Amino acid sequence: MARGMILALMLCLMAAAVKGEDPYIYYTWNVTYGTISPMGIPQQVILINGQFPGPEINSTSNNNVVVNIFNNLDEPVLFTWSGIQHRKNSWQEGTLGAQCPIAPGTNYTYHFQVKDQIGSYFYYPTTGLHRAAGGFGGLRIFSRLLIPVPYADPADEYWVLIGDWFAKSHTTLKKFLDSGRSLGRPDGVLINGKTGSLEPQYTMEPGKTYKYRICNVGLKDSLNFRIQGHPMKLVEMEGSHVVQNSYDSLDVHVGQCFSVLVTADKEPKDYYMVASTRFTKKDLTGTAIVRYSNGNGKASPELPPAPVGWAWSLNQFRSFRWNLTASAARPNPQGSYHYGQINITRTIKLVNTVSRDNGKLRYALNGVSHVDTETPLKLAEYFGLADKVFKYNIISDEPSATVAGVTLAPNVVNATFRNYIEIIFENPGKTVQSYNLDGYSFFAVAIEPGKWTPEKRKNYNLLDAVSRHTIQVFPKSWAAIMLTFDNAGMWNLRSEQAENRYLGQQLYISVLSPERSLRDEYNIPETQLLCGIVKDLPKPAPYTI
Repeated sequence: MARGMILALMLCLMAAAVKGEDPYIYYTWNVTYGTISPMGIPQQVILINGQFPGPEINSTSNNNVVVNIFNNLDEPVLFTWSGIQHRKNSWQEGTLGAQCPIAPGTNYTYHFQVKDQIGSYFYYPTTGLHRAAGGFGGLRIFSRLLIPVPYADPADEYWVLIGDWFAKSHTTLKKFLDSGRSLGRPDGVLINGKTGSLEPQYTMEPGKTYKYRICNVGLKDSLNFRIQGHPMKLVEMEGSHVVQNSYDSLDVHVGQCFSVLVTADKEPKDYYMVASTRFTKKDLTGTAIVRYSNGNGKASPELPPAPVGWAWSLNQFRSFRWNLTASAARPNPQGSYHYGQINITRTIKLVNTVSRDNGKLRYALNGVSHVDTETPLKLAEYFGLADKVFKYNIISDEPSATVAGVTLAPNVVNATFRNYIEIIFENPGKTVQSYNLDGYSFFAVAIEPGKWTPEKRKNYNLLDAVSRHTIQVFPKSWAAIMLTFDNAGMWNLRSEQAENRYLGQQLYISVLSPERSLRDEYNIPETQLLCGIVKDLPKPAPYTI
């Protein structure tokens, strides 16, 4: 009888294990306006639970993250989770092409899983120019305990959210763009929403090593980051463990995140942390104080200089290498995926341009400046009404040698499910570009000066390019990325520069599974907001296995 009871208990435990889900973590956000003085002048900002920057999302690989957002602004709002892949779930992407915005005075609950991911990321509002008012914060994903990390546990971890900042309100800046003007130059650089304070933001104990998670959450400028007298060991970049080189400073382009280790092995006193603009006529600088716990001296007023020119930045990019022997979110080493041996099935070349339409400034990719639609693209597609909202593939994979004028329209590229695709970004302009692709990580195989040709493939890094979700493109240069489009959904590819994105330098990539199966994509959530032409329509038949 005891044997039978034990067998029954084992069967119950096995059944529970089969039904078990990954852990859930819950957050409730109250999104409001508030008045603070980041640049010493009172201005309206966006607060989350009264905080600027917003609260951290602290998760572990495979966690289910549930964020209930109450919108107490006077405008609709959406939040995106930059770098989170949302496997099979573009419903939670948080862009106007995938979701209806959260109306003022209402709430919406995001539910997404950080499936097979680790690393440093951040969230921010994608509607209008809300990002210029704040609403951003860090999103951390720890490795599971059973997955080894290729460095010792640090004594502590710190967020470093750096970004350029405008003293004007987001509504004023939006009016500039709507009237055809540019945003102009930022007014300063913030570190965690502050600049120039002599009170310490960070404290280190002598002899111990600390992890700093650095993200450029700004609107326009690449920033160089350094800590006075302290080299930084780069260990992770946008979800990938990297070869652990040491750097005196790092160029962090808009939208990018790095994790570094810093050891407190210098004279015990205060030191300046510095973030300054790159590739600008006038340098803007933000500082913060790092204090040794037993220190009694002030930081030297002589700030470490930033490098000059973008050739230095290009060479730094080339020094970033994937750690092939380290495991990331899964037990298998990163290098077990041989991306360089996969045949390319399609090449898409994207050229950014800037022009004027009826006297108003517009940015475009391959001559098309994206326009958001009242009905989100994903909803139109899911309800079988895509032809009433947008047309697929109005840009070609190979743009013409000269792009005359600009077309304002929803810009949607159709990608075949599970195809391995090469995307070339070509920048004929005079400023650095920075791009982000939602729903995926890709291999950043090359950045070079000049124009891309097929012969340039011989210069690709096909062994240990870093898998990441952002890529910068220097002036008069090109960048190449490679990836498999195996995540069904509607995914935003956008300029991370707020002005460029708002005025059309973005597109969406539609990845449809021919099977219409839950194996490839989740059904529309029951709580998903509906708007536009689908607002009062019955939902289509759900996908099945």
